[in-house]
Amino acid sequence: MAYFVLKALLSGLIIALVSEVALRWPGFGALIASLPLISVMGMIWLWRDKPDAQHMAEHTLATFWFVLPSLPMFLLIPALLVRGHGFWPALIAGRLVTMALYGLMLWGAGRLGLRI
Repeated sequence: MAYFVLKALLSGLIIALVSEVALRWPGFGALIASLPLISVMGMIWLWRDKPDAQHMAEHTLATFWFVLPSLPMFLLIPALLVRGHGFWPALIAGRLVTMALYGLMLWGAGRLGLRI
Protein backbone atom coordinates (compact mmCIF):
# COMPACT_ATOMS: atom_id res chain seq x y z
CA MET A 1 0.00 0.00 0.00
CA ALA A 2 2.86 2.39 0.82
CA TYR A 3 4.29 1.77 -2.65
CA PHE A 4 0.98 2.74 -4.26
CA VAL A 5 0.77 5.92 -2.16
CA LEU A 6 4.34 6.83 -3.18
CA LYS A 7 3.48 6.38 -6.86
CA ALA A 8 0.32 8.46 -6.50
CA LEU A 9 2.08 11.26 -4.60
CA LEU A 10 4.95 11.53 -7.10
CA SER A 11 2.60 11.49 -10.06
CA GLY A 12 0.32 14.08 -8.47
CA LEU A 13 3.31 16.27 -7.62
CA ILE A 14 4.21 16.51 -11.30
CA ILE A 15 0.68 17.61 -12.21
CA ALA A 16 0.69 20.23 -9.44
CA LEU A 17 4.11 21.47 -10.57
CA VAL A 18 2.92 21.87 -14.16
CA SER A 19 -0.11 23.92 -13.12
CA GLU A 20 1.93 26.17 -10.81
CA VAL A 21 4.65 26.80 -13.39
CA ALA A 22 2.04 27.45 -16.10
CA LEU A 23 0.45 30.16 -13.96
CA ARG A 24 3.63 32.22 -14.31
CA TRP A 25 5.10 30.97 -17.58
CA PRO A 26 2.52 29.29 -19.87
CA GLY A 27 5.12 28.16 -22.39
CA PHE A 28 7.41 26.61 -19.79
CA GLY A 29 4.43 24.91 -18.14
CA ALA A 30 3.48 23.52 -21.54
CA LEU A 31 7.04 22.26 -22.05
CA ILE A 32 6.93 20.38 -18.76
CA ALA A 33 3.44 19.04 -19.56
CA SER A 34 4.59 17.86 -22.98
CA LEU A 35 7.44 15.81 -21.54
CA PRO A 36 6.53 12.15 -21.32
CA LEU A 37 7.10 12.22 -17.56
CA ILE A 38 3.98 10.26 -16.69
CA SER A 39 4.74 7.69 -19.40
CA VAL A 40 8.32 7.31 -18.21
CA MET A 41 7.24 7.06 -14.58
CA GLY A 42 4.66 4.47 -15.59
CA MET A 43 7.35 2.48 -17.37
CA ILE A 44 9.60 2.67 -14.31
CA TRP A 45 6.79 1.49 -12.02
CA LEU A 46 5.84 -1.25 -14.49
CA TRP A 47 9.47 -2.43 -14.83
CA ARG A 48 9.86 -2.52 -11.06
CA ASP A 49 6.68 -4.61 -10.74
CA LYS A 50 7.23 -6.79 -13.81
CA PRO A 51 10.75 -6.67 -15.32
CA ASP A 52 9.83 -8.31 -18.62
CA ALA A 53 11.38 -6.83 -21.78
CA GLN A 54 8.67 -8.11 -24.12
CA HIS A 55 5.88 -6.78 -21.92
CA MET A 56 7.63 -3.39 -21.66
CA ALA A 57 8.18 -3.25 -25.42
CA GLU A 58 4.48 -3.92 -26.06
CA HIS A 59 3.46 -1.31 -23.48
CA THR A 60 5.79 1.33 -24.90
CA LEU A 61 4.71 0.72 -28.49
CA ALA A 62 1.03 0.86 -27.52
CA THR A 63 1.71 4.16 -25.71
CA PHE A 64 3.17 5.57 -28.94
CA TRP A 65 0.06 4.62 -30.91
CA PHE A 66 -2.27 6.09 -28.28
CA VAL A 67 -0.39 9.40 -28.16
CA LEU A 68 -1.21 10.07 -31.82
CA PRO A 69 -5.02 10.36 -31.48
CA SER A 70 -4.61 12.69 -28.50
CA LEU A 71 -2.60 15.30 -30.42
CA PRO A 72 -5.50 17.00 -32.31
CA MET A 73 -7.01 17.97 -28.96
CA PHE A 74 -4.10 20.37 -28.45
CA LEU A 75 -5.02 22.14 -31.67
CA LEU A 76 -8.79 22.07 -31.25
CA ILE A 77 -8.96 23.54 -27.74
CA PRO A 78 -6.96 26.72 -28.51
CA ALA A 79 -8.81 27.13 -31.81
CA LEU A 80 -12.14 27.07 -29.98
CA LEU A 81 -10.93 29.36 -27.20
CA VAL A 82 -9.69 32.10 -29.56
CA ARG A 83 -13.03 31.95 -31.37
CA GLY A 84 -14.83 32.84 -28.14
CA HIS A 85 -15.95 29.44 -26.89
CA GLY A 86 -15.70 28.90 -23.16
CA PHE A 87 -13.02 26.76 -21.57
CA TRP A 88 -15.33 23.93 -20.48
CA PRO A 89 -17.07 23.50 -23.84
CA ALA A 90 -13.65 23.61 -25.58
CA LEU A 91 -12.26 21.01 -23.18
CA ILE A 92 -15.29 18.77 -23.61
CA ALA A 93 -15.08 19.06 -27.39
CA GLY A 94 -11.38 18.24 -27.27
CA ARG A 95 -11.99 15.18 -25.11
CA LEU A 96 -14.87 13.99 -27.33
CA VAL A 97 -12.72 14.28 -30.44
CA THR A 98 -9.91 12.44 -28.65
CA MET A 99 -12.26 9.65 -27.57
CA ALA A 100 -13.55 9.30 -31.13
CA LEU A 101 -10.00 9.18 -32.45
CA TYR A 102 -9.08 6.56 -29.83
CA GLY A 103 -11.96 4.45 -31.10
CA LEU A 104 -10.81 4.97 -34.66
CA MET A 105 -7.26 4.03 -33.64
CA LEU A 106 -8.45 0.81 -32.02
CA TRP A 107 -10.56 -0.05 -35.05
CA GLY A 108 -7.76 0.79 -37.49
CA ALA A 109 -5.09 -0.96 -35.45
CA GLY A 110 -7.06 -4.17 -35.54
CA ARG A 111 -7.45 -3.91 -39.32
CA LEU A 112 -3.72 -3.25 -39.71
CA GLY A 113 -2.73 -6.09 -37.40
CA LEU A 114 -1.27 -3.79 -34.72
CA ARG A 115 -1.46 -5.13 -31.18
CA ILE A 116 -2.33 -2.23 -28.90
